[in-house]
Amino acid sequence: MKKENILHTKSYQFAIRIVNLSLYLNKEKKEYILSKQVLRSGTSIGALVSESKYAQSKADFLNKLMISLKEANETQYWINLLYDTHFITPQMHQSLFSDIDEIISLLSAITKTIKNQSITT
Repeated sequence: MKKENILHTKSYQFAIRIVNLSLYLNKEKKEYILSKQVLRSGTSIGALVSESKYAQSKADFLNKLMISLKEANETQYWINLLYDTHFITPQMHQSLFSDIDEIISLLSAITKTIKNQSITT
């Protein structure tokens, strides 16, 4: 039986939420610029995590996850900006922020572990 990759699952589910957020912002709020930014960064997190499964080396694997972490941080910025400019509700913000914060924590822990392993070997 194949073991579930929690980071892959969470980043993919988050990407679905971001696509739906972008559609909501376009349709309901007539907002097109910020929605493209959050769509780009929010969906690239999972894409990079998915790419990392077939990394050519440990360094390539770490690099993909580090870029994913940067994209997650950027996405967190856009979510906060959308909230502070009243494009999303407090409930939407809290839910999205909770999800991205969890993904950032996972990516931070994984990349830190890989870096520490590289130092000790």
